[in-house]
Amino acid sequence: MKNIGWVFLTAPLLFACSEPAQQESSPVKEDKPVTTTSSTAIVPGTDYHSFSNPDEVKVTHLDLELTADFDKHQLVGQATLGFIRQTESADTLVLDTRDLTINSVTAGEDAVSYTLKDADPDLGAALEIDLPAEATSVTVDYTTSPTASGVQWLTPAQTAGKQHPFLFTQAQAIHARSFIPLQDSPQVRITYNARIHTPENLLAVMSAANDPQTPRDGDYEFTMPQAIPSYLIALSIGNLKFKAMGERTGVYAEPELLDAAAEEFSDTESMLEVTEKTYGPYRWDRYDLLILPPSFPFGGMENPRLSFITPTVIAGDKSLVSLIAHELAHSWSGNTVTNATWRDLWLNEGFTTYLTYRIMEMVYGQDRYRMEAVLGYQSLQADIQALPEKDQILAIDLRGRNPDDVFSDIPYEKGALFLREIEQKIGRENFDAFLMAYFDHFAFQSITTDAFIDYLDATLLKDYSDKLNKGRIHEWIFSPGIPEGAPVPESDAFEKVDTARQAWLNGKKPAADINTQDWTTHEWLYFLNNMPEELSTKQLDELDAAFALTKSQNNEIAHSWLLIAVKNEYEPAYDRLYDYLVHIGRNKLVKPLYRELSTTPEGKAFAAKAFAEAKPGYHPLTIRANEGFVEDKK
Repeated sequence: MKNIGWVFLTAPLLFACSEPAQQESSPVKEDKPVTTTSSTAIVPGTDYHSFSNPDEVKVTHLDLELTADFDKHQLVGQATLGFIRQTESADTLVLDTRDLTINSVTAGEDAVSYTLKDADPDLGAALEIDLPAEATSVTVDYTTSPTASGVQWLTPAQTAGKQHPFLFTQAQAIHARSFIPLQDSPQVRITYNARIHTPENLLAVMSAANDPQTPRDGDYEFTMPQAIPSYLIALSIGNLKFKAMGERTGVYAEPELLDAAAEEFSDTESMLEVTEKTYGPYRWDRYDLLILPPSFPFGGMENPRLSFITPTVIAGDKSLVSLIAHELAHSWSGNTVTNATWRDLWLNEGFTTYLTYRIMEMVYGQDRYRMEAVLGYQSLQADIQALPEKDQILAIDLRGRNPDDVFSDIPYEKGALFLREIEQKIGRENFDAFLMAYFDHFAFQSITTDAFIDYLDATLLKDYSDKLNKGRIHEWIFSPGIPEGAPVPESDAFEKVDTARQAWLNGKKPAADINTQDWTTHEWLYFLNNMPEELSTKQLDELDAAFALTKSQNNEIAHSWLLIAVKNEYEPAYDRLYDYLVHIGRNKLVKPLYRELSTTPEGKAFAAKAFAEAKPGYHPLTIRANEGFVEDKK
């Protein structure tokens, strides 16, 4: 997942609405606390955010058949779960659910008894199924809640075409359990087949093998032959068309966005080729993109074979395509080699962010790579200043917390900076060889931070003992902040921007005389993001008159400008600000604006009005992340 500099909060905390055979209290294992922080040591590999029992019975395959009811906002159908017993005596399968109505559980033709436990507000409810002695699979007949945390239903008015409804799912971190009963832990990898029934005029696509030529008949079948963790199961339904961008790459989007998206992301095939050359084969057959409506709460989500992408990165000049590089890179780091628990997320996102920078350098050159690295470093510094020390650690302790609390720039940018230091110490060619071997060694496995350290012990720490040491490795992974002596990215292009900004601030050069003709989006962002906190109305008027910032159609530049406007109560930008908040649901872009608006009574009233209008079109995650800024806390 990529959102570039956001701190992500949890989805709505809803209780189960199912009809269990029996209600009992939630199971709490001694080594697996749910809602209380433990003072005991973390057990590596223990998933503290799942009730499931893969150490006893492990699900290996899912057959899914669902019907999308757009009138009731429900998915209705069956999940058949194939499993293996890890011990001969195992007689209970424990699944994760959230707000699912369980209609029945069967093994073959026979009904089996089950218990749906009371719901934990963060984790949902455990579904305990009694297994017949000879059973190798069970089928759960169920219905999702209209407010499922992992599913968003959009009205036609909330789409680009305004004619058809739209559905998309978002399973990371633990929201798959809100639309499928399963072992919702990244250490459990499954293959799956799915059959999805939709209205005949809509197309369904999934994180699986999609056929661009499939007839649009309301009955779609999918196969995912590679074993993936549950958070990578994804479904979308809408008025979608397909356009190829290369031999193995293409884009799905509403017709109104299709051509612009295909043009914007036309370098995707080149990105795929250079990544294969450097880090080994792409193991997922095709790599396609799905452009979602603007309510999608993230920049992108790395669902295998079909990354889900926000339309806010269609800038018209390919300036924001590092997001595509990031989601593509996950095909190696994250989808192929996966974090075993959410404590280990940095193994996904730190490696992927490092690869993102490398891909951008290989495709677009060193100047762009350096600018993006500087912006990433500044974003990391901002997060370190804002976060408590416990949240500045790569191997974060998430016990007793919602796993969505892990999402900040720490696993992304700090993780990438850690890898960049290793690269600089042993040499890029050697580090590339290490990464290729690492991806191959752990292919289609979910690993812990401790397993990674063990692998370093057997490889780099052994081969480069004169350049690397375990103490430094542990400092990066287990200590807060950025270690002293860490690499600091620099950009010659930004030095020129600094000079121009300072000349304007000192009154030596009018804004209109700053030569911005060849500036990239990155230079604009650096120019704006490093402005003083306080600017006068006269200064803001001058900037807006010179550069038409309030009218900018680049969503990233507009975000930076609007944040400056809010901090300085620059009312000429407030009409655009209101429109921006109402029509964009990407949390990374709207949350800082809501947060800043909430610091004054007038701003909070403005935010509350915009939020009330925007809320019906926001994703549940965006609602949860921002509703606290507009609530009247008396």
